[in-house]
Amino acid sequence: MADPHKRLFCIEKRPKIKGQAFGSPVVFLHGFGGRAQNWEQIQARVCKHHATLAFDLPGHGGSLDYPDFGEPKVAARAVIDELAACSIDRAHIVGFSMGGAAAALVGLFAPEKVASLTLLAPGGFGPEINHRVLLAFAAAESEADFRRIMPQFFGFNAEISDEFYRQEALARKASGATDALVKIAALLFDGKPQGVIPLAPLVDAGFPIKILWGTQDNILPTRQAHKLPGLIATHVFKDTGHMLIEEQGEAVVRLVLENCG
Repeated sequence: MADPHKRLFCIEKRPKIKGQAFGSPVVFLHGFGGRAQNWEQIQARVCKHHATLAFDLPGHGGSLDYPDFGEPKVAARAVIDELAACSIDRAHIVGFSMGGAAAALVGLFAPEKVASLTLLAPGGFGPEINHRVLLAFAAAESEADFRRIMPQFFGFNAEISDEFYRQEALARKASGATDALVKIAALLFDGKPQGVIPLAPLVDAGFPIKILWGTQDNILPTRQAHKLPGLIATHVFKDTGHMLIEEQGEAVVRLVLENCG
């Protein structure tokens, strides 16, 4: 039973057509240091077809005061509690990076709650992770910090606007999340190989799984998308870094909707 005092911040958007059934909702989980608003453009498109919920994960944004935060398994348990609190029997879960690891863990911990998984460069699919960049990102506060660090998250030739850097700095300052992120980063990105999620139980659970990855990902190497079990659909994008939401937004929308059936 979900604790009513332990709730995640959520942005909910629903189709505007009343009286029509839209099936299971779509749940969006952001990456480390991110926020629910990262999904704004994609959520706006997907909500034309499905009810949608984008959560701030524990220790992030509007969920900064959530009593537990840290490893992806903590986020996964929090999401499972939220699904129960919202009386959602099953959901299509979309996760990016650390949120992808959390989404996969929801599929392991509560497979009956999952209608599909769409995972964008998910954590936990291989031991390698660029801990140095993530530690620097956790401590970033000024616009200058983000200008120095964020290009490493994008593809080599990606155009990054001045407004992007400004918004990232403003959002970090407004959330007051730096201390929490530094603590989470110290726990997760300590220079040791990251834990690897067992894939066989996910495949055996029977829900469709799509994996999206960029060939120029400097945070989690693309080879972690290679040689996955045959029933996992893998989509690899050329000239694309870690930031699939920003770099391949149209494809993300299309693949999420495909996975929702």
